[in-house]
Amino acid sequence: MRLIVLAGALLAIFLPPAAAQGRPALDRALEARIRQDTAQVAVVLLDPVSGLRSLWQPDLRYHAASTMKVPVLIELARRVESGEMSWDDPWRVRTRFASIVDGSKYALSPADDSDSTLYAQEGREVAAGELARLMIVRSSNLATNLLIERLEPARVNATSRALGADSIEVLRGVEDIKAFDAGRNNTTTARDLATLLLAIAGGQAAGPDGTARMLAILEAQEFNDGIPDGLPPGTRVAHKTGEITATFHDAALIYPPDGRPYALVVLTRGYVDREDAMRLMRDVARLAHAAVLDARRVSSSRRP
Repeated sequence: MRLIVLAGALLAIFLPPAAAQGRPALDRALEARIRQDTAQVAVVLLDPVSGLRSLWQPDLRYHAASTMKVPVLIELARRVESGEMSWDDPWRVRTRFASIVDGSKYALSPADDSDSTLYAQEGREVAAGELARLMIVRSSNLATNLLIERLEPARVNATSRALGADSIEVLRGVEDIKAFDAGRNNTTTARDLATLLLAIAGGQAAGPDGTARMLAILEAQEFNDGIPDGLPPGTRVAHKTGEITATFHDAALIYPPDGRPYALVVLTRGYVDREDAMRLMRDVARLAHAAVLDARRVSSSRRP
């Protein structure tokens, strides 16, 4: 409640009274909270059940960091569904990859990866499904590079476009420093990520088996101090985080008590302190979740 009151007070600084009164309460509250910090923030909330939506800089482009692993996961599920490959296919683990700039080799190191376990399997074969799990739940860069090399960025992007995410760009694997220096990075918008998450939840991204597997993997995410930490204890969340220098993201499907998910995506850049970004995500999640529950109550009460 304190945040809502604060929102109304702060908004008067930025909008004349008539304009402020004409905007939805959630939009006003989110803007007030976002403007407390100096970082750039994008927020997209889409609730297909009540129709509630709130968009703050939805098409502002960001370095995707590890959120690019969501479209890679979708592409794998679709390839499995088409019969082109299987979740159980054995893929040989190696740590050297070719730069998209000039084909020169670069190596991944466990010291720069959020998961070190896969490096112990170098030279051995690991199932594609296990690579997908490590890519999401521990944000393994090595698993990501093994997957994206075989799945091909162009096909990952084509699938994203077909699902309505019309500007997300997956160009390469992780730690391709030559590509980074050349400005050839994976990028996304909050709207694109919300679109892909809802496509997964709605069964448009894959069939029943692939959908169930993707949701189970996303729900097993091990980094939960952003959006999930701002929700009531026990709330089911299927999500993917992303972090790179001064850039922190979280893209989530959130399941209220009625079991029907909504999408909430928070992208940020410019935070020096990681905890400041996590605090922003938690505050946004609290505001959004309360608004969704209220909107669904109102929507339900209007049904005959």
